[in-house]
Amino acid sequence: MNIYSAIVFSVLVGLTLVITYVAARRGKSAADHFVADGQLTGKQNGLAIAGDYVSAASFLGVTGAIALSGFSGFYLAVFVPVAYVLALLLVAEPLRNLGRFTLADVLATRFDGRSVRAVMAGSTLIISTLYLVAQFVGAALLVRLLFGVDYTVAVLVIGGLTTVYTMLGGMLATSWIQIVKTTLMLACAVTLFVLVLVRYGGNPLGVFQDAFETFGAEAVAPGRESPLAGFDQLSQVFGLVLGVLGLPHVMIRFFTVPDARAARSSAITAIWVFTAFYLMIPVIGYGASLIVGRDAITAQNPAGNLAVAQLAETVGGGALLALVSAVAFVTILAVLSGLVIAASGAIAHDLYAQVIKRGSVTPRAQLVSARIATLATCAVGVLLALAAVDQNVAFLASLAFAVAASANLPALLLTIYWRRMTARAVLWGMAVGLVSSMGIILLSPAVLGSSAVLGFSNPALVTVPLSLLVSIAVAVAAPSRGVAAERDRAVFRMLRTKAVTGRGSVEDEGDPAGTR
Repeated sequence: MNIYSAIVFSVLVGLTLVITYVAARRGKSAADHFVADGQLTGKQNGLAIAGDYVSAASFLGVTGAIALSGFSGFYLAVFVPVAYVLALLLVAEPLRNLGRFTLADVLATRFDGRSVRAVMAGSTLIISTLYLVAQFVGAALLVRLLFGVDYTVAVLVIGGLTTVYTMLGGMLATSWIQIVKTTLMLACAVTLFVLVLVRYGGNPLGVFQDAFETFGAEAVAPGRESPLAGFDQLSQVFGLVLGVLGLPHVMIRFFTVPDARAARSSAITAIWVFTAFYLMIPVIGYGASLIVGRDAITAQNPAGNLAVAQLAETVGGGALLALVSAVAFVTILAVLSGLVIAASGAIAHDLYAQVIKRGSVTPRAQLVSARIATLATCAVGVLLALAAVDQNVAFLASLAFAVAASANLPALLLTIYWRRMTARAVLWGMAVGLVSSMGIILLSPAVLGSSAVLGFSNPALVTVPLSLLVSIAVAVAAPSRGVAAERDRAVFRMLRTKAVTGRGSVEDEGDPAGTR
């Protein structure tokens, strides 16, 4: 197994380094680093977007959750295609037409001042860090399984590779690595799907029937949870669906295409990939619980993160284990790089260039600051990953989704679609969403275990409505008046025109969006 693993890992990591080298030679500007200078086609970007979620959280975490908890684990995946339908309908085109490098750029097309940009940058950092930890944990567990190295060493190696990809190749390298690995990931999923079905005569329902007979009705049907457990599960689904629309590292991918038409194509391509992938995930998850066994899965990792790797070894031997694990590893590296780019963009473009330097910064200085921010982000991710080894990576990712839905989504939607929205309302809504969602997480069983103050862990069902209501209440209670109100109406008209058509700019109102 180690020989197979070494060969396959070396080939795939070598391929990613070649992609990074080529991208590094082409990428010389901040636009190249942050958004690949808008060079990707819609289908290319759609595959890259799909790769951002067909990752450790899905391939490792969701299959492990299904293997150990049955139907309840499928809630972590089934609503992802729905989420991207909403992204297609609500935000894909407006984001492409309004944004430049970061989500804060979208808010800055409408609202003056540095405070709005600073709060969005802070939200981006928190969300990206939560998701970053999930990916670090998944990759390190794979390396530990295959090579027997210490978990700490694995995390450090992964952090080093991520730093190289992000600093040298930027978004262009990250996107092409995502495209390659998404194709390979789908091939691995199809292979496992077919090998499991072979054991059941090609009948996918046979897997579910066997699970029903082995583990009982609760394995293939929604469980009868306690009220708080049921609330937590519903909240998790709610956060997953809406959180996609606020995830910085996913939404900034709509800036990597040349126009709104390509943004639509990106979302449609991603939806098809998600649908194909998640139709196979239940069979793979149940196959792991039946073929490998739940006891064997929890013996390797209590959260079930290695179930798919164990299944690959059982049905296909060391060669398939090496291929599946290597592809999952490269998947995680690509997602990590995208997350680091989103975080470094918040630091370098928003906080440094716009908030601290007030827009008076050269493109070269902004690129240098992005690379410094990359080092800092990777270091923080490594330190947090060392403390999160026993957390299910799908659950960690779902918390990031909940914070994104609570803090970012109301601000983005109300900025784009509601005429009466104000900068003060954006600040209050985002602050309440961030503080309340993080507060619930810190007081929940996910952090405090049996001594938790609260009986549920996922805050979305509480904090998303709260953030939305606070935003609306502040905007209604303290509206713009007089000359300011007239100017706000004019800016909103220009924003809606540009969001829909891509033409027009709030610069016509005397304030370039990029300087706010």
